[in-house]
Amino acid sequence: MTGFGQATETIGEATIFVEVKSLNSKFLDLSLRLPRIFTEKEIDVRNVITEKLERGKVSVSVEYLKAGAQTVPQLYNEVLFAAHYAQLKKLADRVMAPYDPLFEMALKSPDVQQNTERETLEPAVYEKFVKALAEAIGLCDDFRKSEGSVLQDKMKTYLQSITRSLAKVEGLDPQRIEKIRSRIKKSVSDFFGDEGFDQNRLEQEIIFYIEKLDIHEERVRLRTHLEYFSAVMAEKQSNGKKLAFIAQEIGREINTIGSKSNDAEMQKEVVMMKEELEKIKEQLSNVL
Repeated sequence: MTGFGQATETIGEATIFVEVKSLNSKFLDLSLRLPRIFTEKEIDVRNVITEKLERGKVSVSVEYLKAGAQTVPQLYNEVLFAAHYAQLKKLADRVMAPYDPLFEMALKSPDVQQNTERETLEPAVYEKFVKALAEAIGLCDDFRKSEGSVLQDKMKTYLQSITRSLAKVEGLDPQRIEKIRSRIKKSVSDFFGDEGFDQNRLEQEIIFYIEKLDIHEERVRLRTHLEYFSAVMAEKQSNGKKLAFIAQEIGREINTIGSKSNDAEMQKEVVMMKEELEKIKEQLSNVL
């Protein structure tokens, strides 16, 4: 589920800017970009984020800006620089290469550039940062809840459509049974003609056959699953996986009704229910 939140806090001449983005994902996939001053607190920051955001591809970006800040002074290890440069010149001479890029390459060699100053993290600055982070996460979560509310309304509509089709199936069921019974009796009469047949045995066989086509239990279970889905969807906690499992059970009952229906009108309602269930499954892929 998508989400976005940003927050800003100011302390003295410094400004802390936090941005949180979220995309749908089955698990928590956290990407965290921190300024160097906050790197010592990275584990704590990750814990704060994971406590609030359970799932999603989450990207957190933090900027720490100081008004009028000067570039951190640099020191250069001249001996090490000279050694790198001399070695690069030897390699260049061996392959007859120009010297032009060697200065920059030697300057960027490991440990040649050395910072003389490293800013320490003050408790007050970290406190402001945590406040901004919590605010940004809260806004991101509110964004996701708002989107979730829209998805919930859509799924309620799909559930109501399935429930209406189920009611039609329940209304068609007695007629379906009678049509099957009449059709079997007519077929038997046409087949045997004037020769006659055992009426009692025929009734027993019809009852046995109709029992195989009985969908009463499937109808009851389907209605129960639909009601349970609505109840779970109304709960406050994250239930995306549970809803997916219930949707699977709903699909199983719909498929069984379809395989037993043996009736064109009832099959139309089964197709409608399957279509609405697919819409629910599509939306569930975006639910936490």
